[in-house]
Amino acid sequence: MNIKLIAIGKTDNKSLQILINDYTKRLSFYVKFDLEIIPDIKNVKNLSEAQQKEKEGELLLSKLSPTDQLILLDENGKSFSSVGFSAELQKKMNAGLKTLVFVIGGPYGFSDKVYEKASGKISLSQMTFSHQMVRLFMIEQLYRSFTILNNEPYHHQ
Repeated sequence: MNIKLIAIGKTDNKSLQILINDYTKRLSFYVKFDLEIIPDIKNVKNLSEAQQKEKEGELLLSKLSPTDQLILLDENGKSFSSVGFSAELQKKMNAGLKTLVFVIGGPYGFSDKVYEKASGKISLSQMTFSHQMVRLFMIEQLYRSFTILNNEPYHHQ
């Protein structure tokens, strides 16, 4: 299985980017992983929130293949423990899924078209985090999941 994380806008914080790169490298030992960044929409001052979500949604959907399974990182999504999330990943691998795509939306969330395409939503927390930090947290949780699945000592219960 391949895993892709799509996010909007580059990571400005160099310290966060170093950590993202570190966990991306660690994760690559277990699974083919890609972090794809969609550039920020230009001239957002002239767009309503709905228009911005539509434009971002079109860009997000253009990055998907027909067989990709799309999971949105959404505050109203299902919450998992790390062990529960690893079990969910194992189910998807057992089902023969080719590519699992997680998406971090823009500042206003997702368009209706993106919600329609998604097969699920997960929440990392009920708290609000910067989109840049969510990238790090998601990649770290993917890495943690694979260490759990491989019975490695990274995760302690």
